[in-house]
Amino acid sequence: MKQVHVEPEQQVWKDPRAIALLMAATLTVMANATISPALAGLEEMFRDDPNVLWLSRLLVSTPSLTVVICAPLAGVIADRYGRRALLLTGVLLFAVMGSAGMILPDLTSILMSRLGLGIAVAMVMTAQTALIGDYFVGNQRSSLMGLQTSARNFGGFLFISMAGLLAVTSPRLPFAIYGLALLMVPFLWRYISEPVKHSAAAKKAASAEDDGSPAWVWLLAALALLQMLTNMIFFLMPTQLPFFLDAHGYDSATMTGAALGALMLTGGTAALLYGRIKARVGYSGAFTLAYGFMAIGLMLLTLQQTWSVFLGTAAMGAGYALAMPNFPAIALQVAPSSRRGMAGGVLTSSVFLGQFLSVFVSIPLIAAVGFAGTFRIVATALTCMALIGLLVFIWRSVRKAATAFVRMEN
Repeated sequence: MKQVHVEPEQQVWKDPRAIALLMAATLTVMANATISPALAGLEEMFRDDPNVLWLSRLLVSTPSLTVVICAPLAGVIADRYGRRALLLTGVLLFAVMGSAGMILPDLTSILMSRLGLGIAVAMVMTAQTALIGDYFVGNQRSSLMGLQTSARNFGGFLFISMAGLLAVTSPRLPFAIYGLALLMVPFLWRYISEPVKHSAAAKKAASAEDDGSPAWVWLLAALALLQMLTNMIFFLMPTQLPFFLDAHGYDSATMTGAALGALMLTGGTAALLYGRIKARVGYSGAFTLAYGFMAIGLMLLTLQQTWSVFLGTAAMGAGYALAMPNFPAIALQVAPSSRRGMAGGVLTSSVFLGQFLSVFVSIPLIAAVGFAGTFRIVATALTCMALIGLLVFIWRSVRKAATAFVRMEN
């Protein structure tokens, strides 16, 4: 019998296009949470502003507002006019708007620059998600989703740790970190090319997997809603952790930087394992583990001890990292290839809508029941979400076992 040689699939991290997209992925975390260690210092610097309580907290979440509005439009532009120019323009705008806080004179003008930053983030994230769907299929795409979350977390660990150190000197210095995005532009320019829609390679890739689901719109809407809730909960960390620590007598700038650094570090590590975990337990099992870890993390924070702060934020980071790759992986699987830009735009909007709404839900809740009470309520909700995921996992496992048994009998 003639042996057929099968060329092994290239590891995705060796592809320079994947590396370029992973570099762009780090901007997501940098967009909002980088200035978290500086919030208390900015509140003190602009203490004469009568709206300083709200404005200082909205600095983190304000980019989310323009992302929510602009991401679907960016998705339409990406599908109609292409991804490459959208990505490169977004990265340049990101650097300019993000670093503007170093020199702007008051919180209101800084807040306006953060709105511009959100437009840039919408462009970058939407184009990046669509390009992943265009460039990669099958196991490579799944692996890249985990690596993307890992890159965001390790990038967040680096940027937020740097911000914590810089905020000790001045609360304005963390804004300089946004300028690092300029270093990515030459690499992106060289390796990110516009996908050829009708080439033979593209047609072969499209035929390798189902080109969407008939009910993709409803599935995408359900994914967007769940992702919004997940991010609303997770964003308690960068927006409220500095004030939680300050209320309990910690040095908020240093401690927030260290705690969020631990969150990003464990999140990056967990995301590296996402591919293996998902292969074993599927999407429902990954969601179960994710929400379980997040629930444990919030309960640990209620203990209000130094060790529990670090363990709690670490558990939150691990849980969030296991949840987030599920959303784009499922979306790119169910959406038609011609609507990947739209799918990326909707998911991007849902991420940042959750982040933006987080402040408006958490501040009144904290005022009513305190930090510990808020963390307990949210942990209970997360536990319920984990139990639903577990039931789905058990049901799918039983159905799979029953199907296998019937096949054996026949």
